[in-house]
Amino acid sequence: MEEIKSQDLTAEEFQHRMSVSDSFQIIDVREVIEYLTFNLGGDNIPLGILIKTAADLDYDKDKEIIVICQRGLRSKTAKMELLKNGYTNVRNLTGGILALRKLNR
Repeated sequence: MEEIKSQDLTAEEFQHRMSVSDSFQIIDVREVIEYLTFNLGGDNIPLGILIKTAADLDYDKDKEIIVICQRGLRSKTAKMELLKNGYTNVRNLTGGILALRKLNR
């Protein structure tokens, strides 16, 4: 069974977490132009850059990190890359920003 610390988040869970807590870090792995068009805050580190620099990123490896992208596919890859590099509490927003935006229509 997967540890709670690495379970993915649904759009509903993410929206709830955003409203009650700021004790996590958001990393948006979309390309810069996507991030500039619409974002939820957090740091923009495109997936290609994250893959090359994951070992050198300056984040607390035990603090909760939620990775996001447009549909949840790039962020799933980013989650795996961060876990491989010693991060212990990484979660992916399943369905990505598209799923989150559907909630708010």
